Amino acid sequence: MISPSPPQRITKDRFDAVLFDLDGVLTATARTHAASWKAMFDTFLEKRAKEGRRPFHPFDIISDYQLYVDGKLRYEGVQSFLKSRSIELPRGVPDDPPGYDTVCGLGNLKDELVKQAIEEGPVETYPGAVALARHVLALGMKTAVVSASKNCQAVLMAANIEHLFPVRVDGEVAERLQIAGKPAPDTFLRAAAMLEVDPRRAVVVEDAISGVAAGRAGGFGLVIGVDRKGSAAALLANGADLVVTDLGELIA
Repeated sequence: MISPSPPQRITKDRFDAVLFDLDGVLTATARTHAASWKAMFDTFLEKRAKEGRRPFHPFDIISDYQLYVDGKLRYEGVQSFLKSRSIELPRGVPDDPPGYDTVCGLGNLKDELVKQAIEEGPVETYPGAVALARHVLALGMKTAVVSASKNCQAVLMAANIEHLFPVRVDGEVAERLQIAGKPAPDTFLRAAAMLEVDPRRAVVVEDAISGVAAGRAGGFGLVIGVDRKGSAAALLANGADLVVTDLGELIA
């Protein structure tokens, strides 16, 4: 456990709810998302290189993923990475065919790759994270999942943990309600409102830089970073109050 100040335990007298990110926090699907982003962007970048637009520089599954797409809504992630490469594409519309040369088309191809991976293999959970969710529920606290993924419900069901999270604010909800994604705090604030809890008495659990930044911007009582990628310093610098490698550490 890494903390710039004395660690804060998640207790019922201090908090009423815990809001969990999905990919990389509850489930190991962050690796699936990262691989899908890389496959989609590399296909796109290779095509542009063959057209003579610029040399091929592949998507970096570590730095590019963490800096530009991790934790963000799908189309926002596409736009963020393209901007980092000084590439401009039309926004397009959500119905654009997967792989079409628009922001939405590229995002839709990434979504198709993720769905295929979820259908082909089991969804692995992090035992410490699931144990923490069960622990806080046993204490009488509330739980929610806050994820940028539009496949959130399918992943929860495949992992058999949907019943632990009565409130879900994901990419589908954000799009339907026109809620800004992380690093804006809006999705977390929406979850807190649905649970009828004060953000100051709620905990945010995130593995993404954009996620801990959202928790800090929303004024939540405790922001916990989960270090799955050796990014503890970045998580602390961007809003985490403490960082753990295993959420089971937080169970007294």
